[in-house]
Amino acid sequence: MKKLMPPTYLWISIGLMVLLHFLAPLNKIVPWPWSLLGILPLALGVVINILADQAFHKAGTTVKPFQESTSLITNGVFTFSRNPMYLGFVLILIGIAVWMGSLSPYFIILLFVIAMDRIFIQDEQRMLSEKFGQSWSEYKRQVRRWI
Repeated sequence: MKKLMPPTYLWISIGLMVLLHFLAPLNKIVPWPWSLLGILPLALGVVINILADQAFHKAGTTVKPFQESTSLITNGVFTFSRNPMYLGFVLILIGIAVWMGSLSPYFIILLFVIAMDRIFIQDEQRMLSEKFGQSWSEYKRQVRRWI
């Protein structure tokens, strides 16, 4: 069985956020035009993802979470987050939620964070620990999981 990749979860989450916003918007918490500020975290999330993806390609290692890494990347966006791509996805979702302005999309963001941790991050960190040992332990001591 083919496993879903993180971008698929991102797109599903965006779809669910839109559905909740229109079907059950709860409270309007960010009024227009302040909701346009959602563009900032959304754009930052996209930039972080592009930079992280470039770092993977430059290092010649896989970006796919279920494949074995050949390099431990600790520079660039990886100096402030061990999981910059997931962080970027969360920022994209936050930006969309702010832009929508209602409270209900934020529930999906929380579910997304939990799903990424349970489905991907825990296994990735275990694999990196096994592959890179002391180098991983040192990096893990210096850099937080998210930010």
